[in-house]
Formats: sequence, structure tokens, C-alpha cells
Amino acid sequence: MSAIHAGKDRRDALDLPLLLAVLVLMALGLLMVLSSSGVMAEKIRGDALYFFKKQAVYSIVGLLLIWTVLHLPRAFFYRTVYIWFFGSILLLGLTLTSLGITAGGASRWLDLGLISIQPLEAAKIGLVLYLGYFFSQKQDKLKTFSVGFLPPLLFTGIMACLLLLQPDFGGAIFLILLFLLLSLVAGTRLVYLACSVILSASLAGIMIVQAPYRLKRWLAFLHPFENAQTSGYQLVQSLYALGSGNFLGQGLGAGKQKLFFLPEAHNDFILAVLGEELGFAGISLVFACLSVILYKSFCISLRQQDLQDRLTGVGLALVILLGAFLHAAVVLGSVPPKGLPFPFVSYGGSNLLAMSFSVGMILKIGRQGS
Repeated sequence: MSAIHAGKDRRDALDLPLLLAVLVLMALGLLMVLSSSGVMAEKIRGDALYFFKKQAVYSIVGLLLIWTVLHLPRAFFYRTVYIWFFGSILLLGLTLTSLGITAGGASRWLDLGLISIQPLEAAKIGLVLYLGYFFSQKQDKLKTFSVGFLPPLLFTGIMACLLLLQPDFGGAIFLILLFLLLSLVAGTRLVYLACSVILSASLAGIMIVQAPYRLKRWLAFLHPFENAQTSGYQLVQSLYALGSGNFLGQGLGAGKQKLFFLPEAHNDFILAVLGEELGFAGISLVFACLSVILYKSFCISLRQQDLQDRLTGVGLALVILLGAFLHAAVVLGSVPPKGLPFPFVSYGGSNLLAMSFSVGMILKIGRQGS
């Protein structure tokens, strides 16, 4: 009898290494936001702690969100999948109205009065919840194109089109990658996925060629130092930051690229500032924590007997993985420049709350008795 209770306790217990890794990244993110944003915040806001204080509030709300998700029944999320999904589509559509905040030629944020949010982050969660539900319910028809593959393809396409209208080319690519990877895990026919990849790549190529600013980004990615003062400026400054970090870095707060050389140092290029100030050791700590999060998340997901639990957990882990991978790839010049935050480290409330929800849900799935 005691063995049964012990087994139940293990199933219901939180995965502490996963939670600890998240807390370490959050704490490191607060330090790096403080370091990378202080000079800019002082100049434009008159308060060197402006972004740090906001990020601290986001972190507290994120921890409360993890706690809330853990204390809600999974049925609450699974029975409201379509509300989450179509709600995220609605939010994406509202960015194209007067509620959308236009900045840098794009309308990617939504003004809700007291706060502003980036609907892309909600769309990532909504898409994963929908795909986890759909693929688990359609397993017997998954190999058929019209029933098992076309509906989620069309819904993902609608989301991607709304993002392209903002325009947010990188966000559309993110959702398409998420759809393709989760479809692969669910067992979709490889021929369907191959055709989708070819079609997506062809459309992406056409859009890059037809849009001058996208073409400039692509050329800057290929030859950044030939355009060091124009289209390749961000990438060159990012590489300078990483290259000057060495093993232990210049020291926390001692970096120079954040002094108005590297745009969006506290957000889109925070990993470059971290590499400059904390060096290879700091970068290694970040990716060690990320590795723990991903390993534990996939372990939790893959041991689930319920297919919806398994697919939802894997999908949410992929949200974290893709965010970290693409941010690092941009900072290192491996993909064309695109503003993507690093999970739990970059400044920003929408992304931090989305990542917190993802981890909370994965921890929830790991507590099999709940």
C-alpha cells in the first residue's frame, strides 16, 4: 500500500530541476535587462531602472501564472481549446485595426488601454493547444489529406496570413515551423510535409524577392561586413559583442555595444550583450538551463499515455526551443535578422508570460494525478 502511495506522490510531484532552470533563466534575464537597458532607459525615460522594474513585474506575474496553471484542472484548457485558438486569431486580426500599434512600419502590437500585448505570443499557445487536440482526436484519419492534414494546414495558413499582413514575416515562419514539427511528431505522412515545405519555401522566396527590405535583410545576412553601416549594421555589432566576450566576458555592466551601438540590446540582441559581458561561461549557463528545460519537458511529454497530453507538451516545448534557437541564430548571423526574444531572458511581458504558461502547462502535464 505504501508503494502505491509513493508512486502516486512521484507522479504528482513537481519537476524541480525544470522549475529551477526556469528560475535561473528568469533571474539572469533580470540582471541582463538591468545591464543592457540602463543607459537607454535613462536617456529616453529619465529612469535607468525603467525597463528593469517592468521586467521584474512581468517576472512576478509569470511566476503567478505558472502557479495558477498548476492549480487549474487540465480539462479547463482542453475543453476550451477552440476558445484559445480562435481568440488568438481574433487578436491577430485586431492588430490590423485602429487598436494596432504601428512601429517600424509594422503593426504587431495591440493597445488594450492599460497594457499592450503582442498577439503572436498568444497565437503560438493557441496553435499548440489546437494541434494537440486535433491530432489526438484524428489519429485514425491522420493519413488522409482532406481530414487529417488539410484543416490544421488551413488554420495555420490563416494565422500566417494575418501575420504577413502586419507584416511579420518571421512570425509567420515561426508558426509554420511549429505546425510542421508537431505534424511530424503526430505521425502525418511525410509526403504531405515535404510538399508543404516546398510550397512554403517557394512562397517565402517570392516574398523576399518582391519586398526590397526583406531582400536587403537577406543580403545583409549573407555579407554583413560589406554593408556594415547600413543593412548589416545590427549583425556586425552583434558579432563584435560576442567576439569581445572571450571566456569570462568584460564583466557585468561593462559591455560597450549596448551604448547605442547595438539596437534593441535588451530584447532582440540580449544574447549578444550577455556574451560580451559574461563571455562563454555566461552563454554556457544559459544553454545549460535551456537544455535542462527542454530535456525535462520532452521527458515529461513523451512518458504520457494520453496522446493529447503528449502532443501538447511536445508542442509547448517546441515553442521554447524555436524561440531560443532562432534568437541565437540571428545573433550569430546564421539566419537573416529578425526581432525574436530569447525565452525568459529578453525584455518583454508578452513573451515572458507565454513562456511561463508553457512551462506551467508542461509541469501540469507532468503531475499525472491532476
